[in-house]
Amino acid sequence: MDFNVTDFNVRLRTIRLREAVLAIAIGFILNVVLIALFPSLGEHDILLGIPLFCFVLLFFIWALRGSHGLGDDFSKIFERDNRREILYVFLINFLFVFLVVALFANFDILYGSLYPEMEPLLDFTPSALDPLSFILEVLSSIILAPIVEELFFRGVLFNRLKIRTGIIAAMIISSAIFAIGHEFGGITSAFLFGICMCIIYLKTDNILMTMSIHFLNNLVAVILEVANADAFLFQMPVAPITGIVSAIAGLLIIVYIFEEIKLLRA
Repeated sequence: MDFNVTDFNVRLRTIRLREAVLAIAIGFILNVVLIALFPSLGEHDILLGIPLFCFVLLFFIWALRGSHGLGDDFSKIFERDNRREILYVFLINFLFVFLVVALFANFDILYGSLYPEMEPLLDFTPSALDPLSFILEVLSSIILAPIVEELFFRGVLFNRLKIRTGIIAAMIISSAIFAIGHEFGGITSAFLFGICMCIIYLKTDNILMTMSIHFLNNLVAVILEVANADAFLFQMPVAPITGIVSAIAGLLIIVYIFEEIKLLRA
């Protein structure tokens, strides 16, 4: 990183990949040490990643200290065109997330109607989220994850890769690595989400734009989880509608990606 650079966005681009990876490695080691010292931390899966997120966030705060321009980036989020793009990209990506579950749910419904004695593949029995787990989920998924993941995957990884591989390859590689960290059913949606975030970041040079979309995505996901919305979205008569809407959202994502890439390359 170059501390002589005072512009926030330019300073972010000067952070080397090895520096960020080293911070993640140290954070992971500290995470393991904390769990060894305090075994109770392992009782909550969500809690396992919070120390790592916090350490990596501290690294970025240190690396970006003294830079300026973040206030201007924040105000640009609320400009009309940016607001519309944030909401549109969030919406199509979020709706597409449901596709895999919707497909399995509809298969369950069809198969169950033919063979009532068979156990369904999916279980939508409501599960209560205790207050501590809810607080940890908010801290990890809604607050820390959008900040840290966007700073690393788009701010560092994508920026460094595009210098060496070109924009398209950098989008694909960084988004694939981002997707690997998600559940099996969500890998495709996470990959396309990563591509969209790379596009937004390229268009705006504003990491807060991608953080905003990531924040909205995780916020609504947690709300639906707490509300046990899957019991409604993936059962009759709504499940087929959920599947159709998700498939349409997927098509809209593909169109958005291709159209935006054409504009970026023009």
